[in-house]
Amino acid sequence: MSTGPVIRTLARDEVSIAIASAAREGWNPGLSDARTFYMADPSAFMGAFIDDSLAAVISVTQYDEAYAFLGFYICEPAHRGKGIGLSLWDAALAKFENTAIGLDGVFEQQENYRSSGFELAQNNTRYGGYPSGLKLQHAVRPLGDFSVLENYDAEIFGVHRPAFLSAWLQQPQSSSFCVIEDGSIRGWGLIRPCLEGSKIGPLYADTSEIAESLFCALAEQHQGPVFVDSPEDNKAAITLMNAAEMPPVFSTARMYRGTPPLFDVNRTFGITSFEFG
Repeated sequence: MSTGPVIRTLARDEVSIAIASAAREGWNPGLSDARTFYMADPSAFMGAFIDDSLAAVISVTQYDEAYAFLGFYICEPAHRGKGIGLSLWDAALAKFENTAIGLDGVFEQQENYRSSGFELAQNNTRYGGYPSGLKLQHAVRPLGDFSVLENYDAEIFGVHRPAFLSAWLQQPQSSSFCVIEDGSIRGWGLIRPCLEGSKIGPLYADTSEIAESLFCALAEQHQGPVFVDSPEDNKAAITLMNAAEMPPVFSTARMYRGTPPLFDVNRTFGITSFEFG
């Protein structure tokens, strides 16, 4: 007889179960997300188990002592309404009492997140489709060693994330490009295959013209629909998505508990991931 959930960190093979749950929820994860996310932070994923079966999952990736990002908060349908997911949520947040946490959540859950101390910062919208009309206005080159972009990425994301970048750039079948001018990096992006089509993320650029060039180069690497998650506060990003005839698919609320990092929304044309920030 079950006496309540057993909450613990997930092993590598159990992360794959969590990604499968996300797929069933229609989140369209990347084909290599389980491997990549585990490489980025092996302790990020926690699960609540009932009779040795994974009933709920959550991830909280700690980028540094001051900032972490929460995602993959899913309770299996058969276990909803029993407090199992909430027990896991409380256990995960308890590990980060002195750390600022970000998340991208569906609008319907905003009030629940507020009750845990999260406040709305911005909305993000996923755009998807078959981009057209894009122009390659800047020279784009394949990205090699992530050390080329680590400081640039940190300027925009708000914190350094070398372990994550190393894992992100090693994804099978992914493609990454950058724009370097006058010896300095001016933008970079990555596209990875997903269950449906491909996702571009991040898409960071100093100007909308550089973002368009990267978008153009990345979209040419994969067949099928392309998806980009853009912050609504970056009007140039929304203009670019509209110009590429990419319709909105759905939106999320970016919320933070604690003092968030200095996220540069004006150079963020596509966030990295709804699950990892």
